[in-house]
Amino acid sequence: MLLDNKRTAIIGGGPGGLMLARLLQEKGADVKVYERDENRSVRQQGSTLDLHDDTGLKAMTEAGLMDEFKKHYRPGADKMKITDRNMHILYDDHQEKPNEDFGNEHFRPEIDRGPLRDILIASLKEENVIWNSKFTEMKPAGEGWEISFENGTTAYADFVIASDGANSKVRKYITDIQPVFSGVTAIEINVYNAEKNAPKLWNLVNDGKVFALDEGKTVLFSAKGDGTLTVLIGIKTDQKWISDSGIDFKDKTSVSEWFKAEFANWNSEWLELFESDEMWIIPRPMYHFPLDQSWEPLSNLTMIGDAAHRMPPYAGEGANQALADALELYEVLTSKQFENMKDAIGFFERKMCSRTSEITQITLQQTEAMHHENNLQLLMDFFNEVI
Repeated sequence: MLLDNKRTAIIGGGPGGLMLARLLQEKGADVKVYERDENRSVRQQGSTLDLHDDTGLKAMTEAGLMDEFKKHYRPGADKMKITDRNMHILYDDHQEKPNEDFGNEHFRPEIDRGPLRDILIASLKEENVIWNSKFTEMKPAGEGWEISFENGTTAYADFVIASDGANSKVRKYITDIQPVFSGVTAIEINVYNAEKNAPKLWNLVNDGKVFALDEGKTVLFSAKGDGTLTVLIGIKTDQKWISDSGIDFKDKTSVSEWFKAEFANWNSEWLELFESDEMWIIPRPMYHFPLDQSWEPLSNLTMIGDAAHRMPPYAGEGANQALADALELYEVLTSKQFENMKDAIGFFERKMCSRTSEITQITLQQTEAMHHENNLQLLMDFFNEVI
């Protein structure tokens, strides 16, 4: 195996990094995940994830984790409603959606980020996850890298994998290709204990999802198993909108006043979103990498997931592509097909870039359609064609 007698460091403990660690660990590789969170109990923000048959679920199967996944996924969480700005329900598949199951290529079971992460962490040896390790820099050392962390510690690795997300600090050691702004900015809001703090919206979501669209704007809701309501408010903006908007995103009232003005002709019941102090808000400008990106492969460094191919979330592909990366990189590293690391990494990166270029293009098309001035009709037409 190409990794024999090599120390492997994975920077970032998201789904892709943890999956890769699991796969390599089972082959006897010396692998460590360096994660910036203080411990495994840190709350995982963001909406639920739907895993796809040919990517996320395939990786879970290869890792021997499907039995655990089936214990923790959320049946019915994939059911959805579409509403207009006045909360009129135009589409609801809670009753009509066919009962799909594992083995059906169209089945996309949903799981919350926290439980998925817990499954992956539990599958690793305790010593293989190093917490409170926020990456700061790394320097060439011998044939590998000396990695430095904010807490003052360092580590040596012969081979490093960047799995540190959309704002990766490791990517620059591989390429200087910059991300491209998509033209859409989203505000993510998590309302905790939503059954009490946003009861009307919680009942509307009904343990699934709501897509509220009108006039180029989107308000997407999803329920989580822990009672959290996760919301993504999307609008078309320029690239500097967050800094130029005058909104204090750490102040719920400031965001609420913006929403009242920006969504003035929407039903006032949407404002229930801002009634509780048990919430967390963050703006997310949506970027993607160029569809034709490529770089010269290195023998001791590569990247997976959002660090390699960030994209907007409007096609539900981010985590799935990261898990696919993990599986494909594992297969390359444990194959006898390649004589050296550089050839193996080059093969993997070319395949990854080709696959994710196609997925990014589809995602951008869906992002544009979701924020088109006629977005509600476009979405209804799509579902009517599917039905």
